[in-house]
Amino acid sequence: MGADKLTTLVGRRYYFMLLERYYQVSQAPDAAAFESRLIRFAEELEFPFVNAVLVIEPQGPGERPEFITIGNTPQAYLAASRDPTASARDPVNRRLRSHSVPFIYDQDLYTADAAGDLWETQAAFGYKTGIAVALHLPDYRHFLLGVDRDTALPREEQRLTRLMADLQLLAVHAQDAATRLLKPTSAQKPPPVLTPREVEILRWTMEGKTAWAVGAILGVTEGTVNFHLRNIFRKLEASSKHQAVLKALRMRLI
Repeated sequence: MGADKLTTLVGRRYYFMLLERYYQVSQAPDAAAFESRLIRFAEELEFPFVNAVLVIEPQGPGERPEFITIGNTPQAYLAASRDPTASARDPVNRRLRSHSVPFIYDQDLYTADAAGDLWETQAAFGYKTGIAVALHLPDYRHFLLGVDRDTALPREEQRLTRLMADLQLLAVHAQDAATRLLKPTSAQKPPPVLTPREVEILRWTMEGKTAWAVGAILGVTEGTVNFHLRNIFRKLEASSKHQAVLKALRMRLI
């Protein structure tokens, strides 16, 4: 077997092993299992701390936003960081409100925002650097995910990019479980109806195929595949291929 073919096989095997780990998070049967699997996944990424928050915005006058949190944040740190003024000043919190891609935080970020004192407080508990991401969802909901540690992140661009991509994908899977387990909607909608072509495209997408590759397999253009994907996203209320696959699996559509 040639070296290139062996590398491809190893890469595919790793990809499917990684997907299985993500699915374990998204398909957790209850909140306790969800939290423990999320913590274990973060530890495998070499982050001892993880915090996930489902935010539900107020929909009526006089209501306040609801924050449902899971993770392994130390109680001592929670007690030291309850000042609402500090929370409003925190540059990570401010970025999460407007960013939708993962970003890195460290002492430099806090210092640049004149919040170095906040970093000093959290650094004493091991929160020196980390990666955070926010997903803005339908029904006035947001999902925030952060992983933290006291050692520097890798400097190699390839490793850092891979790490941020892993967290982005973890957030997609984790928010699916959070929405289902932490605060389910009161009225469950009936599952959408996918056309045979949409199901076919979604199955190939689940295998890791790009829109171009799916088009080549089905004998249609890449634009046609993307047209069907947009319809799938709309029907499943999904914002990415990974989320669409997850929802379709849970609804037994594929």
